[in-house]
Amino acid sequence: MNENPKNHSVFTMKLSNGTEVECTILFTFDSEQTKKSYLIYTDNTKDESGALKVYANSYDPTGSNMNLLPIETEEEWNTVEAILSKLEETRD
Repeated sequence: MNENPKNHSVFTMKLSNGTEVECTILFTFDSEQTKKSYLIYTDNTKDESGALKVYANSYDPTGSNMNLLPIETEEEWNTVEAILSKLEETRD
């Protein structure tokens, strides 16, 4: 895992309605299981319970495709959720 990658800790996401949102990269990781790279980030907003909203997408670490890509399969979601659970355990 790469926590807060240098020079890439903040990025601007353009929503479908044209609004721009500044997001903070929390960490990235590569999965040997899915053979993809993942980006975990936040738009620094909170949910109803006051917890920070966190999002996940796959991405191209080579930079040839700058778009965030959707997580498409249950296997991918399970991989991301397992990593987030491990981080939560170490934080407690």
